[in-house]
Amino acid sequence: MPIKSTESSVITAMDGTDIGLFPFLPYIFQDLWELGSNPEVIISLIGDQFIKYDNLKVLDLGCGKGAVSVKLAKALGCQCHGIDAVPEFITYAQTKAIENNVAELCRFEVGDIREKVKSLFNFDVIILGSIGPVFGDYYTTLTALLKCLSDSGIIIMDDGYIENDSKFTHPLMQKQAAIFTQIQSAGMELIGEVIADKDKIKESDNFIIEKLEKRCLELVDKYPQKRGLFLDYIRKQYEENDILENDVICSTMVIRKIK
Repeated sequence: MPIKSTESSVITAMDGTDIGLFPFLPYIFQDLWELGSNPEVIISLIGDQFIKYDNLKVLDLGCGKGAVSVKLAKALGCQCHGIDAVPEFITYAQTKAIENNVAELCRFEVGDIREKVKSLFNFDVIILGSIGPVFGDYYTTLTALLKCLSDSGIIIMDDGYIENDSKFTHPLMQKQAAIFTQIQSAGMELIGEVIADKDKIKESDNFIIEKLEKRCLELVDKYPQKRGLFLDYIRKQYEENDILENDVICSTMVIRKIK
């Protein structure tokens, strides 16, 4: 299976299909800071797993505009290293770190996370927040990240999975049993999980789609020759929202090495 380009991986993570959308992502998402995961859920999960926080090293892969890292640093005093492939998102993250007085705790950089992890080590927490299968399936992802993790470290994955008895299928999502099997095959175990409330998912989806649709329609007016590109993205967003609200379990999982 050919390796996707960085731009293609980002578009997939943003629930898109056309790589031509990549240059327009900063415009489309300009009204949003939180692009995926709920920072409060992640803060709570980290709080449950550690006694002291100020020395924790956190790696936020596909960090978007840095909402999770900035809020983590502010709440717990963690040292956060965020990486994302969209330069404008990283610039925004750096600005928000300064605004929240955590610039000394947050480092943000532009890059392909699949390459960057090859030279990163000894992190206490690794976060993959709603970025989809950038590394591959769970086994491939976890084995790629194991060497970046400290001995007592945890991986937090915010993702969706399909219930075992469901007939629903999705090209980017797996059934719960398959995921748990892959976690074990990677020499790891699930030690915590938060299932998102469906009503809260709908509320969040409605808020986000309103912002995205407004900006996409503005781009239709500005670039009429690319009308199909932006209208297709809006349609895809509605489709994915319906799936998240009705067909899959939205879960934030805490995973660690089997001791």
